[in-house]
Amino acid sequence: MRINEERVKEIVNSAKFKDLVAKRLKFSLTLTSIMLIVYFGFILVIAFYKELLAVKIGEHITLGLPIGIGIILFAWILTGVYTRWANKSYDKSVRELRNQVLEK
Repeated sequence: MRINEERVKEIVNSAKFKDLVAKRLKFSLTLTSIMLIVYFGFILVIAFYKELLAVKIGEHITLGLPIGIGIILFAWILTGVYTRWANKSYDKSVRELRNQVLEK
């Protein structure tokens, strides 16, 4: 199935396509911003408040270790949030747009 050049321009300029791109950009930038705030917040704590991360919570473990592991787990959780959103909302919209394009 080939789509001619005029049809591609029509799709790219359609309001539905632009809305879909805007939604994905907004959602991904929001999650990216959240992750950057968490990560750089951790780096700032390392730089300016080391004492907090040096607090011992066991005989051999400091508070910095579980916080660092928590940041890694948080990144996985955000990836899961994006995947769930994409599977439920974004992919459905892409399929609808694709089917609409192939019908014409």
